[in-house]
Amino acid sequence: MPREFLRSDRMAEQLRRELAEIVRDEIKDPRLGFVSFTEVRMSRDLSHAVIYCSIFNSEKQQEAIDVLNRAVGFIRKEIGRRIRARIVPTLKFTIDESVTRGAEMDDLISKAIGRDKKNSIDEESE
Repeated sequence: MPREFLRSDRMAEQLRRELAEIVRDEIKDPRLGFVSFTEVRMSRDLSHAVIYCSIFNSEKQQEAIDVLNRAVGFIRKEIGRRIRARIVPTLKFTIDESVTRGAEMDDLISKAIGRDKKNSIDEESE
């Protein structure tokens, strides 16, 4: 059964694409570095959007998020010029912790596999 796409899903994807272009082409703040927008969650009425960001330089993640949140007025104006929507949503940028958590889980799994291999080698040699 095919997944039914809601209007909020379509709007979120369009918003994600436009945000990427705006940040890449229009915002020239060196504190941003390499930012990718991993997910946009829209409210049902399309008036609010939470944007999850992955930032390459992990030491300056919060600083980059602060830059984006301070530029919200400019970003909303640009979005309003680029997309056809009755309402341009309010935007809130936040750090996407799932990338970090995924890397931590991968590290834990690798360590567990290494311990299992070491234990099986020790058992075979006994």
